[in-house]
Amino acid sequence: MEKAKRSLELTDDESEAVSRLTVPPHQAGAGPSFYEYFSLRGIRVDRVEPGLVVCTFKVPPHLSDRSGRLANGAIANLVDEVGGAVVHVEGLPMNVSVDMCISFMSTAKLHDELEITSRVLGQRGGYSGTIVLMRNKVRDQSGI
Repeated sequence: MEKAKRSLELTDDESEAVSRLTVPPHQAGAGPSFYEYFSLRGIRVDRVEPGLVVCTFKVPPHLSDRSGRLANGAIANLVDEVGGAVVHVEGLPMNVSVDMCISFMSTAKLHDELEITSRVLGQRGGYSGTIVLMRNKVRDQSGI
């Protein structure tokens, strides 16, 4: 545990650089937040229909782990965002409770192009069930 703590400690130079950062408060509806910009930058919406959203996303360096693969947290975030987008109604607040189950069948590497498909499975009252499938466009076509 001590080794992990030491690896997360900032040097004096890093601490000084962070203290100089200016992060203005984000106003809802005034463009993307830092979080959205960092985690969703590069996602392209290819198709939208009632109950269906299809996106393309190229794995960027800032969301990959040390081995050059799309980080598990980034995968969970993309599943959450695209899964929520398929049930979002413009102009209505997104009051949600999330229960996710993610199965990892293979990895995505840096610069791989992914297709992310989100479908509504059903709705009952205020609950919407969705399924999100992420597939690697190149590897799935080549059979690798």
